[in-house]
Amino acid sequence: MIKSDFSQTVPADLGQVHFVGIGGAGMSGIALLFLEAGVAVTGSDIRVTETVEALRAKGVVVAIGHDAANIEGADTLIVTGAIAEDNPEYLAARERGIPIVHRARALAWLTRNHRVVAVAGAHGKTTSTAMIVTAMLALEADPSFVNGGVIRSLGVSAATGTGDTFVVEADESDGSFLLYDTAIALITNVDPDHLDHYGSEQAFEEAFVTFARAASERVVISSDDPRAVAVTSRLGDRSVLTFGQHADADIRLHSIDSTETVAFTLRYHGVDFSTRLRVAGLHNAINAAGAFGVLVSLGFEPQSSLDAISLFDGTERRFEWRGSVRGVSVYDDFAHHPTEIKAALSGARGAVGAGRLIPIFQPHLYSRTKQMAVEFAQTFESLADITIVVPIYGARQDPEPGVTGELITRLFHDRSRVHYFDEWQDAVDCAASLAREGDFVIPMGGGDIHRIIPQLLETLSLQPGSTSPGAR
Repeated sequence: MIKSDFSQTVPADLGQVHFVGIGGAGMSGIALLFLEAGVAVTGSDIRVTETVEALRAKGVVVAIGHDAANIEGADTLIVTGAIAEDNPEYLAARERGIPIVHRARALAWLTRNHRVVAVAGAHGKTTSTAMIVTAMLALEADPSFVNGGVIRSLGVSAATGTGDTFVVEADESDGSFLLYDTAIALITNVDPDHLDHYGSEQAFEEAFVTFARAASERVVISSDDPRAVAVTSRLGDRSVLTFGQHADADIRLHSIDSTETVAFTLRYHGVDFSTRLRVAGLHNAINAAGAFGVLVSLGFEPQSSLDAISLFDGTERRFEWRGSVRGVSVYDDFAHHPTEIKAALSGARGAVGAGRLIPIFQPHLYSRTKQMAVEFAQTFESLADITIVVPIYGARQDPEPGVTGELITRLFHDRSRVHYFDEWQDAVDCAASLAREGDFVIPMGGGDIHRIIPQLLETLSLQPGSTSPGAR
């Protein structure tokens, strides 16, 4: 994969802009905003998806497959660090001297002349960003935004608003979250991740310190995450608002009721404000507390802010119901880090009742699997009833000898509760044969595991006593 290069800024004369990998949630959102700004946009991706079809419906020419011919007429190329070094479009642009701009540079360009709210953290940032956007719209503000996932109630991951605020999910994985001219920074956590880029936990933490210090108005940051607390201690006289369950939090979360969806109270400036969300899980209450901190920092009234957050009803691939067959419910979840998985399964446990949780886990990145295999195994064994693991989604990384999903399964104490399969259909067959009425089967991971869902629903429907699947 190419090394992320932020040295090329957006040219003064963009001309026609071509997006390599336009179907990704982040890339498609940026492409849409360029299109709305009157820029001629083309793109390419490896397969036709709903996102690709939606872009085509707006007039964007999207080629399937990567080929040098796809960039004919392009004046600027937008890329991510996930593309291969031998990508023919990337190589052709280099040969022809076409400016190659990292997507984070493109997004930073879009946010110019706005009051930027940047949401960062190893996990929770997509949901937190979506909560802020949903609430601002309900409060009759109209922000521009780019999120890493589709906001379910809006049907999009990005839009151009008429207001002066721009809300972005800021990617820390390659350091690109440092590119924005941030007014308000929300840090959901500083849970160590992406150490293949940073090299050490200390360097990862240092990047968050730099990100926080650059915020011109306020830093809203977790009071519960130990590394976030360490970051806070280094911010000097910056305006900081902490949130979480800690007794000293500026926004203290308490009186939590996780029956079905989650209800809670926030104590802020000595006053309690309460609500019930439309989504489940303690982690979503914590996300809401962070979003609340951003909204009051923007000047919105506390109870109105919390009421507006309560209208949020989820993002795609965050415990998203995809169908039910013979009483077995299938959910899709993006969780791919042990902390995210713990949050997702804990939330699901509150919703499944007497049923069982059967995740089908696709590990994401060889480096993360190697570094965190023990944590993955401990998390799944403690929170799931039966775990099914499939091969690693490498994304930007090349395979490592000996690093497979079996690293996780071999670390289970009770090997009867975990299965590994090289082939997706074998994993689906196993899940369908084990699942019974009341169970949740949850394909889970940051890669393309969501593509397994149609065959999972179909295989479940072929089991004895099944009926036609109800699907999203």
